[in-house]
Amino acid sequence: MNTLLHGKKVLIVGMARSGLSAAELLWKKGAKVAVSDRRSRQELEKEIGFLREREISYEVGAHREESFASADLIVVSPGVSLRLPQLQQAIRTGKEVISEIELASRFLQGKVIGVTGSNGKTTTTSLIGEILKTAGFQVQIGGNIGVALTSLVDRSSTETVNVVELSSFQLEAIPTFRPDVALVLNVTSDHLDRYDSFEAYAQAKLNIFKNQTNFDLAVLNFEDQTLRRPLDAIRSRKFWFSADNEVEQGTYFDGKDLIFRLGDKREAVISKESIRLRGKHNLENIAAAITAARLVKAASAKIAQAVTQFQGVEHRLELVAEIEGIQFYNDSKATNTDATLKALEAFEAGIVLILGGRDKGSDFTVLSSLIKERVRHLILLGEASEKIKLQLSGIVPTLQAGSMDEAARFAFKQAAKGDVVLLAPACASFDMFQNYEHRGRAFKESVTRLMNR
Repeated sequence: MNTLLHGKKVLIVGMARSGLSAAELLWKKGAKVAVSDRRSRQELEKEIGFLREREISYEVGAHREESFASADLIVVSPGVSLRLPQLQQAIRTGKEVISEIELASRFLQGKVIGVTGSNGKTTTTSLIGEILKTAGFQVQIGGNIGVALTSLVDRSSTETVNVVELSSFQLEAIPTFRPDVALVLNVTSDHLDRYDSFEAYAQAKLNIFKNQTNFDLAVLNFEDQTLRRPLDAIRSRKFWFSADNEVEQGTYFDGKDLIFRLGDKREAVISKESIRLRGKHNLENIAAAITAARLVKAASAKIAQAVTQFQGVEHRLELVAEIEGIQFYNDSKATNTDATLKALEAFEAGIVLILGGRDKGSDFTVLSSLIKERVRHLILLGEASEKIKLQLSGIVPTLQAGSMDEAARFAFKQAAKGDVVLLAPACASFDMFQNYEHRGRAFKESVTRLMNR
């Protein structure tokens, strides 16, 4: 592949983290690299500096058709839709168009454990990484978790286990990417602002299996009906996880312990009492991680040790502080309604819920039942406030806030001792923040100001 790329003209579409990382990898391999982004020069000052240091060509402000027409290979950043007219034209003319994940996989050494799903990806990816480190494996974690997979290529070896979080966007252009172990945690409605239908979104997720063979392993959620439909199309060996039912191969919860089963052989890996993470959804995430870890031969004792020590990851049901008996939880990563439902299920009652942001084509009425049962007050924030207010009208008292500081203040005022203030927005963050991490940090800063008032 190195020889094939040397001197070839490669266009990177998108100048975000993965695009820059892909550009650097290709530059090192001797390709003639150019990067195209339609954002302005002012918005991309830092990124342009990175490219200039390496003497990599770039264009900003618009995607020039001639840049696509002259490229031998086009690498698409996950934030760029394949519907882009220039990409559609390139595909029609037979150009090879691939994702950054596909590019990385052509150079990455070692095993790959790929994790996708609508919710729980980062927690499960992080936990698998921690388990394997505890068990003595040489581990790298990357992908949609904030570390471009192409940036891990140079540090990989035949002994490496690469644990990779994968979004639906990253799985759209993968002609050969083939994880040794592929996990799909769940598939629920999300990103309908980018996909024509739920079916199209689900298919993008299921692409994780498309290049696997019967030598590879698939790990699926036993309770997710969407994952039952394509079983005949999945050629890899299938394993399951469940928090509700016993499975023949994989991990399940028996009411007391998480059990790993292969045929007639069962082993209790860890008791629920030893787990720090809240919520049934996290029990499922842990069951998925246990399954993946056992399939690559991690010892059960090491798995239990790592799970016991694991406290979760930032912006996922993260306990920020307790003020006057009121607990503040940051679940900024809850960017769709299903994630918000799972967050609500983690608490029995007394929730003041902060909702809102940029709508992704969601139906917020699916939240109605749990809001009625467990939420005492709603605080709405961001572009979707009016839509949410309309769809959830009359269920519980509702306030609209103009900033995160105001949302946190309103929530604190409405909460009583023993209550929970929960940021679980059910929306994207891009209306007011750079990303969900920025939103989560803003919430935590607002809580800190409440503590210091």
